[in-house]
Amino acid sequence: MSVLPKKNDLGFYEIRLESIGGLGANLAGKMLAEAAVLGLGLNGSNFSSYGSEKKGSPVKSFIRFCDPGVPIRDHSPIEQPHVVGVFHEALYKTIDVVSGLNADGIVLVNTTRDFDDVKKDLKLEYGTLAIVDALTIAVEEKTKVNTAMLGALYRICDFLDPDNMRGVIRKTFEKKYPHLVEPNLRTFNRGYNEVRFKEYKVPEGAEGKSFSRPLPLLGFNTQELGGVVTAQANSILKDLSGSRQGFLPEFKQEACINCAACDNVCPDMCFVWEEGEDKRGRKQMFLKGIDYQYCKGCLKCVEACPTDALSDLREVIGYAEEHRVKQNFPYVAGGIS
Repeated sequence: MSVLPKKNDLGFYEIRLESIGGLGANLAGKMLAEAAVLGLGLNGSNFSSYGSEKKGSPVKSFIRFCDPGVPIRDHSPIEQPHVVGVFHEALYKTIDVVSGLNADGIVLVNTTRDFDDVKKDLKLEYGTLAIVDALTIAVEEKTKVNTAMLGALYRICDFLDPDNMRGVIRKTFEKKYPHLVEPNLRTFNRGYNEVRFKEYKVPEGAEGKSFSRPLPLLGFNTQELGGVVTAQANSILKDLSGSRQGFLPEFKQEACINCAACDNVCPDMCFVWEEGEDKRGRKQMFLKGIDYQYCKGCLKCVEACPTDALSDLREVIGYAEEHRVKQNFPYVAGGIS
């Protein structure tokens, strides 16, 4: 008798993890598949999809399960998942993380906010919403978000045996990082116990989310000869806030000595300066603030700051927009101010 609670037309139970590079979604998918295949004898597959392999870039991890007698011949990305795990809630801004979700599907989100706020941002009409504060758990246990999310996923996928995953965690870390075994086991257990659920009633005959695959703007028929980029200064239009892993620098103007140590180590265009005069009437550049649109949360500026002007802050929704000091790019915006 099958232990899988649901199956699609091909006999698969499918999970899609939405994340950014650095949070461990790729490893989480591998460990989840390994625990189910070796522990329960299910057939399973796992693979990930990402562009440049670096911190902050979007990552998707796909996990398929099916009964032992069902072969897996489908290795395409999962477009209609039964479960979606969102490792980083800022992905809402740029990616439709619930695209293709079944009407009675389950969405797990790493967040500190309440259910209704998250539901509104996801444009989720019905189904089950699960939330867990995986970042706080990871910070307190000095581990990563992925282990806490795995604990919550095991609570959702109750056909899986959590003891199998605890064995995989030990196997994964005990040789190279034995000191991380117990912290990761605690992180997994906390994710399992601290995840909360709210069900939004699914009306009869309700359809799941439609799936749409974004197409590139330029293809072999429309690309300029020589691969010319026709949109000048296109990098200044990018919003890098989705790359932050939960922390950003907090700026205290009164403690700043305008030494520019922060700007020297910043890999982007985060710091906004203006010309002024010091107490002796000499011209000097003064730091106005941070343009959080370009901040990826690397916190190199916090390490470099010789005073208390910059410190790391747990990001909350709306903080960056409220405290953002915008850069001025006159030749793109039109006119010099």
